[in-house]
Amino acid sequence: MESPPVTNPRRYIPVLLVSMLLLIAGLTLWALNHSATAQALETASIESADVMLAPFPNEAPPPAETDTCQHCHLSGSIESLFAPLLRWILFGTAGLAFVYGAYRTGSAVLTRKPWKPIWARVADWVDERYQIVEPLRKFLAKPVPKFATRWWYCLGGITFALFVIQGITGIMLAFYYKPSVQEAYASIQFIENEVLFGSAIRSIHHWCANGMIIMAVAHMLRVFITGAFKPPRELNWISGVTLGLLTLVFGFTGYLLAWDQRSFWATTVGSEIVGGIPIIGDLAMILLRGGWEVGDVALSRFFALHVLALPVLIVIFLGMHFLMVRRQGIARPL
Repeated sequence: MESPPVTNPRRYIPVLLVSMLLLIAGLTLWALNHSATAQALETASIESADVMLAPFPNEAPPPAETDTCQHCHLSGSIESLFAPLLRWILFGTAGLAFVYGAYRTGSAVLTRKPWKPIWARVADWVDERYQIVEPLRKFLAKPVPKFATRWWYCLGGITFALFVIQGITGIMLAFYYKPSVQEAYASIQFIENEVLFGSAIRSIHHWCANGMIIMAVAHMLRVFITGAFKPPRELNWISGVTLGLLTLVFGFTGYLLAWDQRSFWATTVGSEIVGGIPIIGDLAMILLRGGWEVGDVALSRFFALHVLALPVLIVIFLGMHFLMVRRQGIARPL
């Protein structure tokens, strides 16, 4: 058995010297800052004592200066709360990078082996116990035909990516949304105006919903035009059509959750269209609304469909759809 290549430890000497110089410089700056702070506090205490001994005892001494970095979140002494946060992010990232570099260099010097990333070590540790790398490699390592590398064969993947974004942003919005007639609109306004990045998250959710519907329709048109629905892919086409319909229902149920005038009347008209179905129309409309009018029960049912029932159904049909595509391959164009 061949022995692993031995890493020359001398190549790490410059890195260690630079790391030590940076550490010494940081400690020197900290010591200078500490001494300057102590001197400033001593000067401030002397000045405050002079003020207390002034010949005008009835005059109040000036307020003591406070460290805004420590008191900004408690007393509101500064308006911008991003300055301390950005400072912590900047210096914290620099400190973590320094610690990581020192650990990586020291590990390579001591073990005399090439550095192996931490994520690779974790993957090896998990695979040693569950043996999942080889089955995943067999499942994922499948060559893609050259004709399927064109952009119009990526429409289904784009639709799935938008669905994932919808799930993530929907969970974020659900933390603040209240599905009741009295509080739904107010909670939306709170998300828009008070929650940090709330307006951006809701905008992403809104536009990705529109994009998901457009991409799903475009994907279905591509499949139909290229003849990918023909045998033996009939069930794959049926599952795709079902996913397209569920996507439309997703958009319809989510439209009411804003509970403004536009969403209320759009849902009223849409549910009346459902009520126009022969024989079962009235029953379907009452089941959807929870009564004859769009109210609190309808909002609760639309919310339950939007966040519970429809995601589960879409995940099930997505699994079936992906499995059939994986087993049958990508259909050749006509």
